[in-house]
Amino acid sequence: MNLDELVKIVDGNVLTDLFNKNEVILGGCGADLMSDVLASIEPGAILLTGLCNPQVIRTAQMADVAAVVLVRGKIPPETTIDLANDEEIPLITSPFGMFELCGRLYKAGLPSLEKSVADQSDCGCE
Repeated sequence: MNLDELVKIVDGNVLTDLFNKNEVILGGCGADLMSDVLASIEPGAILLTGLCNPQVIRTAQMADVAAVVLVRGKIPPETTIDLANDEEIPLITSPFGMFELCGRLYKAGLPSLEKSVADQSDCGCE
């Protein structure tokens, strides 16, 4: 799936200036805990999240995320959009909730790119 197809499936609105609609998306991950993203996401995934702060973009950059999709129609502050532009990470907003977006994308053939953390000694569950 490429970014253009993804934007259509999620009824998305691209918030960043740079957007390569032909960029291939390898899979997806939905999370609001950025520590979970760093521990479990694989490179090339899109990140579905309800968080809108600049830390989301910093985490996406560290985790080699292909794009960030904000759920429930959230519009981030300008600082988040500016950082996404600086890091060249597409930032998209969608009117749907995370559960529905995950279902739409999975149904369209996008696999999960979340690794299990079961073999990690410190999963942060205490």
